Amino acid sequence: MKTNIHIKHYCIGFILSLIFTIIPFYIIQHNCFEQQTSYIIVIFCAITQIYIHLIYFLHLNQISNQMWNVISLIFTTFIVLILITGSIWIMTHLHHNLMS
Repeated sequence: MKTNIHIKHYCIGFILSLIFTIIPFYIIQHNCFEQQTSYIIVIFCAITQIYIHLIYFLHLNQISNQMWNVISLIFTTFIVLILITGSIWIMTHLHHNLMS
């Protein structure tokens, strides 16, 4: 009985992921909106995709025994943001110093 719940959970997550993947492709392919509106919709779909994957596939919901999983996810996100910000800062600094 428990596996049926998991399969249903995965199917819902898969269908939602598929929908939020098709929407940006369709919008960009057919130029439905202005460029800024399309960017906002694509970013919204990407953030929604992240949420869907965290809830439906990684099972990070509000259960109290998953506190360490959420803490490790926050730490990993923080490290990735530091790496991206640092890389952009270094590339900008190098561009400014080497191209002048």
